[in-house]
Amino acid sequence: MNDKNVIILTGPTAVGKTALSIALAKHLDTGIISADSMQVYKHMNIGSAKISAEEMQGVEHALIDVYEPSEEFHVVQFQNDAKAAMQKLWAEKKTPLVVGGTGFYIQALLYDIDFTTEDADTALRENYEKIAREQGASVLHEMLAQVDPRAAKEIHANNIKRVIRALEFFDKTKTPISEHNETERAKKSPYNFAYFVLTDRREHLYERIDARVDLMMEQGLLEEVKALREMGYDRSFVSMQGLGYKELLAYLDGECSLEEAVYIIKRDTRHFAKRQLTWFRRERDVIWVDKSEFDYEEEQILQFMIKEIEKRGLR
Repeated sequence: MNDKNVIILTGPTAVGKTALSIALAKHLDTGIISADSMQVYKHMNIGSAKISAEEMQGVEHALIDVYEPSEEFHVVQFQNDAKAAMQKLWAEKKTPLVVGGTGFYIQALLYDIDFTTEDADTALRENYEKIAREQGASVLHEMLAQVDPRAAKEIHANNIKRVIRALEFFDKTKTPISEHNETERAKKSPYNFAYFVLTDRREHLYERIDARVDLMMEQGLLEEVKALREMGYDRSFVSMQGLGYKELLAYLDGECSLEEAVYIIKRDTRHFAKRQLTWFRRERDVIWVDKSEFDYEEEQILQFMIKEIEKRGLR
């Protein structure tokens, strides 16, 4: 077996990646590496839709419950941790299965994108963070639009971490990060891979998102956010900027009603799913798996994926 084989299963939030990933991992007798920017944090279980021990069904998972919410987790950290997890599985003669909806992380791993610049300028970063805190994310995003319009179009204003990174990159190199990323994206992947994107009809996906948010509230998402707040985690932490967390913190801070907070979570999660699909459409060598075309039969979807994997000699 080639020791550089990897399988990716991604797609928008709430599409149903978890159950399918377990079925595929069990069939392939392999482990799963999570490519999710929120499930990596401890104590953040309900809002991140984190897979439970029961749902894992004995399948080994990497990058779940690894970092405290106070710790910074970014794309370079993900690359390092995911590569280590892949090496472990390859050593066991297994093909790594990377599962999650953070397309930026998947792209960075798959094409081994280089994010190294000069050493981080703490003062510069703190200045940008202060602008975001005191003047708002939109002001920071407008600053990026002035120096790198393409990056500003690609990065959502609320993704403060990536906006700051793009501004830092320009300040240090005088090169727009969009140009750098385009060059890096053109690189050939060092891996043999199958890149599956699970998708669904938009109206069905949006219904699933709304139902999932209702279920999260029933499961105790508000209590989870209260507990995190009591531990000292507020909206100044990157981890607490996740969907479901920042909105309920706003409610707890008296900025809106609970009903409004839940409405915003649903609306913004639908918008997030739309942005995820836009991202995946730009990616190369993707195998689209539309659940509606398989009449929502999980076994049919699984068999289709297995055939594609075998066709590429990845097992």
